Amino acid sequence: MRLSELKNAGRAPTLPLNIALADSAGPAELQLLSLLRVLPGQRYVGAGIWRGRPVLAKLLVGQKAPRHFQRELAGVRLLAEQGLTTPLLLADGLQEGEGGWLLFELLENAESLGDAWAAVSDLAPLADEQQAVLGEALAAIAQLHSKGLWQEDLHLDNLLRHGGKLYLIDGAGIRAEQAGKPLSRQKVLENLGVFFAQLPKSLEAFTEELLVHYLLSNGEHGLPMEALQKQIDKVRAWRLRDFLAKVGRDCSLFSVKDSAFALSAVRREEQAAMTPVLANADVLVDQGHLYKTGGAASVAKVDVAGRPLVIKRYNIKNFAHWLKRFWRPSRAWHSWREGNRLMFLGIATPKPLALLEQRFFWLRRKAYLVTEYLPGPDIIERFSPYVASADVPEAELEALDLLFAQLVRERISHGDLKGHNVFWHRDRWALIDLDAMCQHSSLASFVDAFAKDRARFMRNWPMDSALYLLLDARIPRVARSAD
Repeated sequence: MRLSELKNAGRAPTLPLNIALADSAGPAELQLLSLLRVLPGQRYVGAGIWRGRPVLAKLLVGQKAPRHFQRELAGVRLLAEQGLTTPLLLADGLQEGEGGWLLFELLENAESLGDAWAAVSDLAPLADEQQAVLGEALAAIAQLHSKGLWQEDLHLDNLLRHGGKLYLIDGAGIRAEQAGKPLSRQKVLENLGVFFAQLPKSLEAFTEELLVHYLLSNGEHGLPMEALQKQIDKVRAWRLRDFLAKVGRDCSLFSVKDSAFALSAVRREEQAAMTPVLANADVLVDQGHLYKTGGAASVAKVDVAGRPLVIKRYNIKNFAHWLKRFWRPSRAWHSWREGNRLMFLGIATPKPLALLEQRFFWLRRKAYLVTEYLPGPDIIERFSPYVASADVPEAELEALDLLFAQLVRERISHGDLKGHNVFWHRDRWALIDLDAMCQHSSLASFVDAFAKDRARFMRNWPMDSALYLLLDARIPRVARSAD
């Protein structure tokens, strides 16, 4: 295969592939054995064999290939020239009309810090294991900054552990202010803002403690926490906007098909599993365990290949109901977006897996939302033994404190906060039924909506019960004058 033919190979070309390349030693074939990252029609990154040696190949095709090649090559050279640990570049080339390639030594069995973090992310905030991963990352970032460089696309997957060393990868994101001289304080703050904005908000209280790992390797500047926090907040807001745009767009995270007759959105890693579920959604709902049927929605627990799932079907009751629904996004779409929003913000909710919105020449009809199944009890069942005594386990009260604190912090109202929509799962309270959820841009609108949420939540228990009095004292109220 010629390199230029990769442009039309799609997201999952058949492997192995033999691709004709050439370097200073003459022509040779790269045997591409696996793909690690794909941007269809533009970039293919994978492991292969080149001149009998295992390599990591970055293959760049399409109209943007020359620009992307030059950025990658410039970044790789900057890292090497400044003596920073990065995989050795073995061969590279750019051919007009074909594309560009960079072949690196393959760090076999390397572990990204992203994978290392995933293994410890569920531990208590800033557990020793978490601090070890983040401290390692911050020390590497500090060394990069001390050489006048920064990683524009800064995340834990761009740091690899191998052979007792930490390697910096992805030269395309490497930028230089003045190579060889420490990065300016403003650039340091901006880049650290990118790093810290990706961490769970539960770690926000530990930012200053984590920053020590950075300062031990690069103490060139004093880093005021207020200025750093402004950068973190700025990047977080941008990342949320960017992520929510992706939930409705075909990309590396989601497979989305949008046409006059249907809108489907599926998590990319769930595509194979969810395709038959969406194709047979009505049969699965009718044969499943129904929690709610008829009316505007039917909700069922279903079993698919031994995996429990929940399908919520949004029905069209009659012609009058259709007239109200056909012209606006379905409630399934709203729940899909808001479920992904909660997950991004670290607020517990069943993982949204797939969405299907049926249409007829863009006019909306029935819609379906598929989520993971939460096996835990709802809060009414969980707290039923404590209505009279209020002897609720402290861990469950603290988890409830956390949930409401998160909602207040993010200015999120649920819209129907009855007890059956709050589930106990993995030592956290999770929210379901997100049809009316809203993240408010103004404090004024949030205050009114949150007051309604709070009042609806409290109506789950008798006003004169000990449990009601306990919860009423703990659940926050939000004043208009607050910020």
